Amino acid sequence: MSDSPSSPPNVTRRRVLRGLLGGGLAVGALGGAGVAQAATFGVVRERAALPGLRSPLRAAFLTDLHYGLYVGAGQVRGWVDAANAERPDVVLLGGDFLDTRTDADPAPLLAELARLRAPLGVYGVWGNHDYGSFGRYAPRWRGPARRDWFQRQQDMTRAFAAAGVTLLRDEGRAARSDLWVGGVDDFWFGQPDPAQALAGAGARATLLLSHNPDILPELPGRAGLALCGHTHGGQVRLPLIGAPMIPSRYGQRYAMGWVTGAHATPAYVSRGLGTSGVPFRNLCPPEVTLLSLTPA
Repeated sequence: MSDSPSSPPNVTRRRVLRGLLGGGLAVGALGGAGVAQAATFGVVRERAALPGLRSPLRAAFLTDLHYGLYVGAGQVRGWVDAANAERPDVVLLGGDFLDTRTDADPAPLLAELARLRAPLGVYGVWGNHDYGSFGRYAPRWRGPARRDWFQRQQDMTRAFAAAGVTLLRDEGRAARSDLWVGGVDDFWFGQPDPAQALAGAGARATLLLSHNPDILPELPGRAGLALCGHTHGGQVRLPLIGAPMIPSRYGQRYAMGWVTGAHATPAYVSRGLGTSGVPFRNLCPPEVTLLSLTPA
């Protein structure tokens, strides 16, 4: 397992699947139950105090949609409907929107994301599968890597903006007079800079979006609350054992739920919504997260 952010840990869903099969433990997950669990999501409601807030805030957090390989527009529609039903003040998207060939049209996904409703806006960050879909790297099924991947990323950023989604790459926005939303580039394929993402926050409450929780031990200072995805909670969890593999250099440390980063920064790692590598989950249901945040 590499310690370099530019070299992702050698963890793939294929390895997870082979390991489970080799141990004879994947019978339930490989059946219809595993597919059904992947398609059945819930709304997880969490509460936390956020220093700097002057009034309560409702934030919906959706991550790891993985539109393309196993996820269609219909599933995304259900997730968007669930988020809108919670009447959030702000919607936050944790990356890995895309899991497509490099020449795929994202229009059906964008049409669904354009339906998100939040008075303070919709903000997101790119994840590692987004970079694969741009052509930065290319597993065989995606088609060849593209020399123009950066231009495709720029085009996608504009397309998402047209759909109402502001993508943050080591930058932030004042979503409200007492709230700063910052977002960092992908930990594996970008050059994430949390300090730059939070520059300009001043005395405002801060929310920091990072697709990958592996950035948490490297935060240069305290953030009010960090929100991450990427791990899927392991996607396949087993009784008594938990997740056989987590795509993180820190193993189980940031698998899911409430964790703590550097400088005592509280962070929430979502199990995400889509699937990657294999189209099933086990004991690890997808989630739309609703965070009810109050002044500290």
